[in-house]
Amino acid sequence: MKLPFTVDLKDKVAVITGAGGVLMSEMAKALASCGAKVALLDINYETAKKHADQIGQNAIAIECDCLNKESIIRAKEQVNAAFGAVNLLLNGAGGNNPKATCDNEYMTPDLKNNIKTFFDLEEKALRFVFDLNITSAFLVTQVFVQDMVKTGGNIINISSMNAFRPLTKIPAYSAAKAGISNFTQWLAVHFAPCHIRCNAIAPGFFVSHQNRELLFDKNGAPTQRTQKILAATPQKRFGEVSDLIGTLLWLASDEASGFVTGSVIAVDGGFAAYSGV
Repeated sequence: MKLPFTVDLKDKVAVITGAGGVLMSEMAKALASCGAKVALLDINYETAKKHADQIGQNAIAIECDCLNKESIIRAKEQVNAAFGAVNLLLNGAGGNNPKATCDNEYMTPDLKNNIKTFFDLEEKALRFVFDLNITSAFLVTQVFVQDMVKTGGNIINISSMNAFRPLTKIPAYSAAKAGISNFTQWLAVHFAPCHIRCNAIAPGFFVSHQNRELLFDKNGAPTQRTQKILAATPQKRFGEVSDLIGTLLWLASDEASGFVTGSVIAVDGGFAAYSGV
């Protein structure tokens, strides 16, 4: 991995949740490249292990269900045994669920019965989306930040540009990510006396395993959704994982961003700033 710049993280023990995913695994590699010891947590152990093996001896993969507090506690015990106390936490576990997604952007009285509308969204799916994004961050922070209370530390949450303005079709995910931004600010205030900073990165549109079918058809051609996204993104492109790394390293470094806490940093090609006119 080619870094935009380096920071000194050799004294950092970092925990990354959702580390089997495209974005979080690259963030883990960037932190490790700057000297941090990294623990890659994911419910899919094999995926996390693949990325940990690529990093080498300063990385471990741990199977962890971030919605199960006992599983998180066991993960913490493994991290502490391998690397010591945690002082950097990336809450990256999250995502959406198709059953919490509408088929229609707008509600009209003449919609056909085969359209999944707001009224058809499944309660179980809605709860799952909120839990996967908010409850997981709450529980993981409860467990791992105990290591930081006396010595200080750093929390970086993963929000989204739809926390600023909700996207059509995905009401639960938009609301959940808005909750992450709010939770970030709450944590920043609550833990300030303990010298713990908390900020969030709000990525714009990046192509991942979760959204690829939404953005491209089976032949790889851009969907109508993609055309609308790029039309509303002033830089007219999707983000690359490398676009996030500079912001990550800046926030991870106490020397570079030591007076920054409670901030939500958009990395979205101007999407959140664009009004459409």
